[in-house]
Amino acid sequence: MKNFVLLSKGGTMPEEAEMAQVMKDWEAWYGQLGSAVVDPGNPIGPTTKIVASDGSVRNGPADSTVNGYIILQADSLDAATKMAQSCPVLQGGSDLTVFETFAGM
Repeated sequence: MKNFVLLSKGGTMPEEAEMAQVMKDWEAWYGQLGSAVVDPGNPIGPTTKIVASDGSVRNGPADSTVNGYIILQADSLDAATKMAQSCPVLQGGSDLTVFETFAGM
């Protein structure tokens, strides 16, 4: 099994009236995936710092479009992508980009 990082971009947060249903959708999705969920992730804020290869640090772009992450375990990129297709974050208009991680490098 390999690990895959799902990065969400764009979309909107649900309205307060929709929040209870959205949370149920997330619980159901995580329950469906079971042990494939390595890290259920979190939203990512817009404030960033960038560390350059020379060690210097600068403020990152406030307009970064990445707004959350999830780490899943799957047999292949295609399998992880299939899992991502039912992720509740898509309901809010976000896109998910699926990256394979390479262990032991």
